[in-house]
Amino acid sequence: MEQSKRQLQVGNLVQKELSHIIQHKFNGLVPGRLLTVTNVKMTPDLSIARISLSIFPSNDGEAIIKEINKQVSPIRFELGNALRNNLKKIPELVFYLDDSLDQSEKIDQLLKK
Repeated sequence: MEQSKRQLQVGNLVQKELSHIIQHKFNGLVPGRLLTVTNVKMTPDLSIARISLSIFPSNDGEAIIKEINKQVSPIRFELGNALRNNLKKIPELVFYLDDSLDQSEKIDQLLKK
């Protein structure tokens, strides 16, 4: 499903601000791991942001995503503070694990065999 120009704009804005917030205010969220916001997809009504996170090293990544989803309220609050001049309503945040790096690594390993 193709996203509208507005969905893409809001998604890019949310991605930029979330990256900054996670890096500066929640850097202890996942100790000893590199956390990257790789993609943000907005619903057509802009009420929900589906956020893909890349976690390195990625072992037990699903458990980390569950923990982050439990702590979504303070993250959303900070996002609201950052975007209050740009958006009327701050979207609900749902985090997902982006395992594309793991997939490409598996493909590389298979190709080397």
